[in-house]
Amino acid sequence: MKILILNGPNLNLLGRREKSIYGSRSFEDYLEKDLIPAFPDLKLEYYQSNIEGALIDKLHEVGFTYQGIVFNAGAYTHSSLALADAIAAIETPVVEVHISNVFAREATRHITYIGGRCKGSISGFGLESYRLALQYFERQKPNKVGFTYTKA
Repeated sequence: MKILILNGPNLNLLGRREKSIYGSRSFEDYLEKDLIPAFPDLKLEYYQSNIEGALIDKLHEVGFTYQGIVFNAGAYTHSSLALADAIAAIETPVVEVHISNVFAREATRHITYIGGRCKGSISGFGLESYRLALQYFERQKPNKVGFTYTKA
């Protein structure tokens, strides 16, 4: 199963920014040392961009051929109708993830424009939010994801 892990703005600074919220580990380290070994049956691809249009392009690129997308849109979660529309336009199911519990933070972060277009949302478990999303995809039967998947 091909799964894209897609990270949005400022997530390239994980391990260096606001460590009290996001921890002291880079995403690349977590991916290489934890996620890839934990999911040998999944073909994981990783992409990060600070640019909204590049994230949309990536969703379009893989959204009809991959079996799942794990997406942390960062602050775009709370502001981007364009990303919500891109998720609605593709067939591949998307799971929204957040490292922090967005509902325990400032009120503007309680709004998610993409959440309603996703299969589900996971937040507040640190980097382990990604592992939980991958476990969801791993447990799905291949005929329940990808082209035969029906969005809610």
